[in-house]
Amino acid sequence: MTKEDVKQKIEQLSEQLRIHNYNYYVLSETTISDYDFDMLLKELQKLEEDFPEFAVETSPTQRVGGTITKNFKTVKHKYRMLSLGNSYSKEDIEDFETRIKKLVENELEYICELKYDGVAIGITYKNGKLVQAVTRGDGVQGDDVTANVKTIRSIPLQLKGNDYPDEFEIRGEIFFPKDVFEQLNKDREEIGEDLYANPRNTASGTLKMLNSGVVAQRKLDCYLYFVMGDNLPFETHFDSILKAGEWGVKIPREKQKYIKKCKTIDEIFEFINYWDKERNNLNFEIDGVVIKVNNYARQEEIGFTAKSPKWAIAYKFKAEKVSTQLLEITYQVGRTGAITPVANLQSVLLGGTTVKRASLHNADQIEKLDIRVNDTVFVEKGGEIIPKIVGVEIAQRDIFSVPTEYITTCPECETALVRKEGDAKHFCPNEWGCPPQIKGKMQHFISRKALNIDGLGEETIDLLFENNLAKNNADLYRLTYEQLFELESFKEKKSQNIIDGLIASKQIPFERVLYGIGIRYVGETVAKKLARQFKNIDNIINASFEELIAADEIGDKIAESIIHFFSIESNVELIERLKKYELQFELSEEQLANATTKLEGLVFVVSGVFSKFSRDELKSTIEQNGGKVSSSISKKTSYIVAGENMGPSKLAKAEKLEVNIINEDQFLELL
Repeated sequence: MTKEDVKQKIEQLSEQLRIHNYNYYVLSETTISDYDFDMLLKELQKLEEDFPEFAVETSPTQRVGGTITKNFKTVKHKYRMLSLGNSYSKEDIEDFETRIKKLVENELEYICELKYDGVAIGITYKNGKLVQAVTRGDGVQGDDVTANVKTIRSIPLQLKGNDYPDEFEIRGEIFFPKDVFEQLNKDREEIGEDLYANPRNTASGTLKMLNSGVVAQRKLDCYLYFVMGDNLPFETHFDSILKAGEWGVKIPREKQKYIKKCKTIDEIFEFINYWDKERNNLNFEIDGVVIKVNNYARQEEIGFTAKSPKWAIAYKFKAEKVSTQLLEITYQVGRTGAITPVANLQSVLLGGTTVKRASLHNADQIEKLDIRVNDTVFVEKGGEIIPKIVGVEIAQRDIFSVPTEYITTCPECETALVRKEGDAKHFCPNEWGCPPQIKGKMQHFISRKALNIDGLGEETIDLLFENNLAKNNADLYRLTYEQLFELESFKEKKSQNIIDGLIASKQIPFERVLYGIGIRYVGETVAKKLARQFKNIDNIINASFEELIAADEIGDKIAESIIHFFSIESNVELIERLKKYELQFELSEEQLANATTKLEGLVFVVSGVFSKFSRDELKSTIEQNGGKVSSSISKKTSYIVAGENMGPSKLAKAEKLEVNIINEDQFLELL
């Protein structure tokens, strides 16, 4: 292809991907399979790597993230990001209307919108391109989180059409979809991490992550609903939202009933009452409704207070809280041995569902609230996914009630519990003798991100365990077709699928096997780092604490967990058995063929655009040859591999610290 052909192909692929992305993330319509989308994206990435002069900042390839931010620049808002006054009753809304009608003579029209329970964001577009995204902060200034916001697929990097203003800001709310948040907590539970409390706080923390690649994996979403700018061509707030939708922005739409024009207080409360009941059916959290005067000229007449617009108000839903009786406290044992106390309740309706159980989190929470069996307790959902107990009705407590004594032995295997300093939870240390831990470890081992064994699931693992066919991960590889076929509800195809899945899993690469064996705190990313650094399982088993923490992204807590895991003889024996079944416990020959120690002890920073490597290929080559890649320049930096368009701030810092700067040809000579 000629260069002109390449340029046209890149533009064509970019437009195709933007259309499919808009259809899926904004309109919720699937117009292409995930596989086909990924193939188009891969083709575009390859072309941009080979011809970087045609890569643009609004390319769909920018969605994957990868930018590392040392700290977030504070930016002053062009237009102050004000807060809204809150109301909790019909009388409050009537008072709001009375106040503003004293300021304007014209008849008023209101817009009712959902009050999203997320993180406020202001996004600036210039000539249709996303150029900046800033958090609310204190309303006067916020943090520049542009790199992270660019990874959110429902936010356009390039607007559609050509009738948008040269420059404007659009504000809205970034949030975690409920199903995505639930999956995130499941993944954390798998590696023994504490669960996140609620979507709102987790979304806020995610936006402040230093690695935009991680943000991209979190699958945040966003609704934008407030256009701001100088001399905008709109008479009403509603018109501006509709137009933003035409530009490709994900807006609240009338057909979803997320937004409504209203003339009277009664119409406003029809909207409020509808969503007070229906909010539990949404895949995101809302905590109320926002009411705004629609006409911009009327807004101007009504004006502002020092903190908020007089022409808008938020109606807050009452916290979803009910009282019921605590019948019993039971204790669950997780895969890592973590003990979670659970309140078993008299059934009660909360948030549209019947609640019978609520998490009590840990011993400290029970002691703090002084929760006791037979207490009348207050249960709340609010922004939490899992119901929780938030208080006790002390006045109704039985005079013979006694404080709850937290268990001291495991409810499943009666082993004495331990609680290390700094841990919120108690743990059962009997890793390979406690049934829930054993089954949990096996379920983790066969999971999609680990060995991904076809035909095996949670119910099958339970069945195999109860029938004494598998008591650990290695036992799975002893299973025969005949043993499976004899189990209840097992037929020829199901039995053969499991056998085939076990055989296929022997080709799963080392890093996924390492993740699958279930070392606490060793998730997917850490497993990859360990595999690359140590090359095989024996090197990891024999590594000292100092050697482990010297590896990229391995801190004290992870290193201690790895050493503890391999200090248990049964864990090492299990690894030896899995080796005999031919699972991959070292990097493949192909991976090792490219590995040397030529760059051992050297720290590299990669900056700019390259012609012979992609940035990821360059980083991978450094790591394969024993070097370490850092995102920031310091006195420890050995070399900066600089391509075209290296950032001026990095260049200045490199010169100040007298760090060696080399190009990609010099890097190849170094190898």
